[in-house]
Amino acid sequence: MNRGGLETMLMNYYRQMDRSQIQFDFMVHRNAEGHYDQEILSLGGRIYRMPQIRPGNYRRYFKVLNHFFENHPNYRVVHSHINENSGFVLRAAKQANIPYRIAHSHLSDLGIDLKLPFRLYARHIMKDQPSEYFACSEKAGQWLFGGKKSVANEVTVLNNAVNVAEFKYDEEVRKSIRNELGIGDQLVIGHIGRFNKQKNHKYLIDIFKAVTESCPQALLLMVGDGDLRASIQKKADQLGLSNNVRFLGVRSDISVLMQAMDLFLFPSLFEGLPVVLVEAQAAGLQCVVADTITKESDVTGRVQFVSLNESPDKWAQRILNASYEHADTSELLSVKGYDTQTMSKWLMSYYLQPKLI
Repeated sequence: MNRGGLETMLMNYYRQMDRSQIQFDFMVHRNAEGHYDQEILSLGGRIYRMPQIRPGNYRRYFKVLNHFFENHPNYRVVHSHINENSGFVLRAAKQANIPYRIAHSHLSDLGIDLKLPFRLYARHIMKDQPSEYFACSEKAGQWLFGGKKSVANEVTVLNNAVNVAEFKYDEEVRKSIRNELGIGDQLVIGHIGRFNKQKNHKYLIDIFKAVTESCPQALLLMVGDGDLRASIQKKADQLGLSNNVRFLGVRSDISVLMQAMDLFLFPSLFEGLPVVLVEAQAAGLQCVVADTITKESDVTGRVQFVSLNESPDKWAQRILNASYEHADTSELLSVKGYDTQTMSKWLMSYYLQPKLI
């Protein structure tokens, strides 16, 4: 439960729950303490730590998983957010006669790497293990469940909602955070994401390099951490961008940092419907993103989609021609169901409907 998009979305909903009626407990697959762990415990939740899901560990993992559900018959609903690996979890829950098992898709692709055959195997295991099907977007639902389920009729799209009021643009907050970061009047481009292949940081740096050719004082704020961070820092240095790129690490003040930005850049190779893109729109930012991301993510009309086949110069042109004026999008996001205050009530009613009790 670190500060990734999925984890943040879960916490957005969890904080809004009436915990006298609904309590979330969390099953995670790492031994290290996550950023949200202490908050979860303070809200009355429990955290169960399981072995990592990896091919050489399947037998042990399945054994521990089966043992867990056999010894926790009190759960009525298991809501699994680990994409194709949800099949493993929900199979064990089904064998333990847990009646309601929700598979929730948060991606629209797997990418190609050495793990692909095992991930395809995991998706095959899904079959009829869930009793309910959720997705963050229609595209994500089609990717994980398509061919087996009618996305339009049988998959519930649960919006990746955010606390809209927290992200609402505030000029005074903008001045304060820019002063704190030592930022003057220069153009500030922001990116928030885990440093892994999916987020396409190498190309992002190429795009920003093209921006600096026309706007030498431009600044890039990169928030997050991950295995590829060191290599991306090295590339930025090699391109002479040491003074133009700030690596801020994992931050708990995302809503404040977004006030300092003029534009949000997000050239991912694939996504479901990224929470951070909803947050950026809630902050009133213009967003320039890859066209690999579902068009459903443009909730406010402030998202521009650009092909990854386009050159960095073309991306830079879009960025430099964009409007940097922040907009108040709070009412629009609320009406469209992207405010946790509204959507948490819907999710509570779903969990509490008679068939789930």
